[in-house]
Amino acid sequence: MCRVNPKNVAFLVLIVLLFWSSSFEVCSGGEGKHWRQNIASGLRRQMAGGSSATATFNVLDYGAKGDGRTDDTKAFEAAWAAACKVQASTMMVPSGSVFLVGAISFSGLNCQPNIVFELDGKIIAPTSSSVWGSGLLQWIEFTKLKGITIRGKGTIDGQGSVWWNDSPTFDPTAEDSTTNDMVNAELKGKMPGTRPTALRFYGSNGVTVTGITIQNSPQTHLKFDTCTSVQVSDFTASSPGNSPNTDGIHLQNSQDVVISGSNLACGDDCVSIQTGCSNVYIHTVKCGPGHGISIGGLGKDNSKACVSNITVRDVTLQNTLTGVRIKTWQGGSGAVQQVMFSNIQVSEVEIPIMIDQFYCDKGSCKNQSSAVAVSGINYVNIQGTYTVKPVHFACSDSLPCTGVSLSTIELKSVQENHHLDGPFCWETYGELKTTTEPPINCLEIGKPSKAGTHSNFESC
Repeated sequence: MCRVNPKNVAFLVLIVLLFWSSSFEVCSGGEGKHWRQNIASGLRRQMAGGSSATATFNVLDYGAKGDGRTDDTKAFEAAWAAACKVQASTMMVPSGSVFLVGAISFSGLNCQPNIVFELDGKIIAPTSSSVWGSGLLQWIEFTKLKGITIRGKGTIDGQGSVWWNDSPTFDPTAEDSTTNDMVNAELKGKMPGTRPTALRFYGSNGVTVTGITIQNSPQTHLKFDTCTSVQVSDFTASSPGNSPNTDGIHLQNSQDVVISGSNLACGDDCVSIQTGCSNVYIHTVKCGPGHGISIGGLGKDNSKACVSNITVRDVTLQNTLTGVRIKTWQGGSGAVQQVMFSNIQVSEVEIPIMIDQFYCDKGSCKNQSSAVAVSGINYVNIQGTYTVKPVHFACSDSLPCTGVSLSTIELKSVQENHHLDGPFCWETYGELKTTTEPPINCLEIGKPSKAGTHSNFESC
């Protein structure tokens, strides 16, 4: 018995229909052509086993008002619940509208993979203290998803000035302050002491953030916690330089991360890399104002911290506290290994190159002998101007920094006619691969002779 291939039949039907439809073009003109193309494309999808266009779930269709005053949280939850059921679906936040959204978690426990959150409009945070209760750690959260993309030209606005006004470090009269009289007028009561991160991803694999802007976050703008395969591109973080603890991007317990083509302006670290991070590649990023690109602080409260294989290159920093920095607390354990800082351009940065193993963010900290080991740190082609000191290496007495290499370092004081501090080194061992400007004569060449120098590496 002869068996007929269904795809061959479909192909013959397609030919017949195309031939038949062509006879109608004389009478129906463009309509006939359009109809024929629809028939053809539909048959092609059937032959390929394909489906129709990706399902889109617009928050306006789920009751969102988008007027900037009505609470649209439930509409966002409803749209997510629908999109969550469809693989590769799109949840749409359209342009031309402002959506007031309270604390919300987009959980992926029962979600299909590869969902897209299309953000073209604007999402704003509530400014009333009653909405936040006793305080939350995050405002918008995506958890336990496989393949999640946030993209678009939209904005997430944390309206952080209502939180910062309670901080002694924030000056609302400063030139770059974003304090808004209307926002302050809406404030009812004192805001909670716990300030939320604007956007957090937790426990997710295959995360992409591209195109969007997060501004005026109460605390960190964008955080990744326990995530793998993360890509951030064309991202903007924007807050005043005096806004407290407003990191641009914060990474912890996350691996295989690429951050590129982004502009980060904030009141703390432009990028903060914390314990549990490895295989992180940061390039083509502009930072400023802010505190620079930082690994740490690590080892707080005698904790163990492990960070490895970090590359930061082709980065521009302007008017920042530090340039590229590693900071650890006394009393910690673990290790920072395999770090490359290359092609870094600094402009009026206080201290462009820093390792600080005596980090302390309060008045005084207890002296402790244990430390997070720091080794294999490479600085290549770092150039520009500084305002305080070019290099500051302060390493542990009991566990010196090892394998620190410097090549093509050219740093000049912005005050040519005034004396500024020169390079500082303490218990720092490594190699000068080229001459440097200014000369970094304080670096100890080779390796330390102290026993137990590498003991902490084994714990990672």
